[in-house]
Amino acid sequence: MATVVNHGAKSATPILSVLAAPFAAIGRFLVVLAEAQPRMRALQKLNEMTDAELADQGLTREGEVRRIMGVSGVV
Repeated sequence: MATVVNHGAKSATPILSVLAAPFAAIGRFLVVLAEAQPRMRALQKLNEMTDAELADQGLTREGEVRRIMGVSGVV
């Protein structure tokens, strides 16, 4: 069994993590906010469906994504 001993100066990691914490919290909040949108819920529901289930309903995955996101067929 090997033992690792660190005899260096203390790193600045705790200071950096304290400074980064508010930004990380804002990032987590934005993700929660985005996931709460109706479009995201619809996309998650679409993701849970198989291609066969979509085909049974006469739908395509690409068409449904366009419908959900409100994208027109013209680029």
